[in-house]
Amino acid sequence: MTDPIAPQILIVDDARDIREPLGQYLRKQGFRTRLAANAVEAREILAEAGIHMVVLDIMMPGEDGLSLCRWLVAHDGPPVLLLTAMADETDRIVGLELGADDYLVKPFNPRELLARVRAILRRAPPEVAAPPSGRRVFAGWLHDPDALSLAHEDGRRVDLTSAENRLLGIFLDQPRHVMSRATLLDLTAGREAKAYDRAIDNQISRLRRKIEDDPKKPQILVTEWGGGYRLVAEVAPEGPERGA
Repeated sequence: MTDPIAPQILIVDDARDIREPLGQYLRKQGFRTRLAANAVEAREILAEAGIHMVVLDIMMPGEDGLSLCRWLVAHDGPPVLLLTAMADETDRIVGLELGADDYLVKPFNPRELLARVRAILRRAPPEVAAPPSGRRVFAGWLHDPDALSLAHEDGRRVDLTSAENRLLGIFLDQPRHVMSRATLLDLTAGREAKAYDRAIDNQISRLRRKIEDDPKKPQILVTEWGGGYRLVAEVAPEGPERGA
């Protein structure tokens, strides 16, 4: 049985005879896997599951892999390994320029793919590669990291991007502790190209719009001038009455 806390890999390929055997192979190697036949299915899975890496075919009907890769990078998604049957290097170069972490040409040896998957996950920060912590409550909110969502006690529900989910999890791990921008970058930046201070400020602003009553006057995620940011709420595991 696959370890329920093992990294979860999303395989996106319109060829059933590739994605299903590949999913079975990676499961035998100890990973959890989800399968998608196209970009639409992939987006649905990414919205509801904690995905740690995407193995993505470039040539697919409808939205192609390069377009989905561009979207993943723009939304601070998980690392991407591109699969391509193209002999021309153009698509591979474009994919790497878009922010893909690696590529593999079809047909490939599954053992080589496994080695590349493991290498990419080793390069990812622990917060990216490791499964999220459990459900926790703070300031009237319930954070469900596996579902990438927040539920308020007044009935509101908010969806989180994978980047917002990771960032909030870091603050919930260390409530009332001042987190500098440099520390937050080290813990959240899955790609060095995204490691700049303004990226953290933007993510904080988006997160505040989702959890604060007045994002311009934050009471939960506050700014420590010259020091970074701090979550000032009490944090506790979800109680049985809340999860019932």
